[in-house]
Amino acid sequence: MSGLYVNSRAKTALFDFKYALKNILKDIFLSSQEKREIVILCIGTDKATGDSLGPLIGYKLNKLPKKENVKIYGTLRNPVHAVNLSRTIDEIYSTNENPLIIAIDASLGKTEHIGYITVGKGSLRPGAGVKKDLGEIGDIFITGIVNLNGFLEISLLQNTRLSVVMDIADIITTGLWATL
Repeated sequence: MSGLYVNSRAKTALFDFKYALKNILKDIFLSSQEKREIVILCIGTDKATGDSLGPLIGYKLNKLPKKENVKIYGTLRNPVHAVNLSRTIDEIYSTNENPLIIAIDASLGKTEHIGYITVGKGSLRPGAGVKKDLGEIGDIFITGIVNLNGFLEISLLQNTRLSVVMDIADIITTGLWATL
């Protein structure tokens, strides 16, 4: 998985994120030339601060005016996580014809990348940072690097600063909605 890195604390973060996402969407829609429903799949749980990025973004997106042809899965009240991810993916494909899935999840990374957002074309592997193999999902991936990768990853997710998660969530939510 490679993508563009955006520093959520930079003054140009929102512009950089929207620019990257717009180019990816344009590339996908120009190459297929078919109308596709957009599904935003926000992965994570509200039980650990670091893993709450996806559900927090889903919650924030649901507070905004609805957009035609956009469906949101995964919120604080109804999170999509390891236990129900497979069932949710089955539901997405059974209720949407050829959906364009934007998969969003928290991730772990290097110290210098904490607070960064990655956005790119392709799928992501939910749970990879905590050594879970949940498969791959998405046509576009968006991740927020919330803490260090390394030893005791689950503990790190539970002890992640909320301010880091909120900064990332604000940029992704605003940028995603403005771009769509």
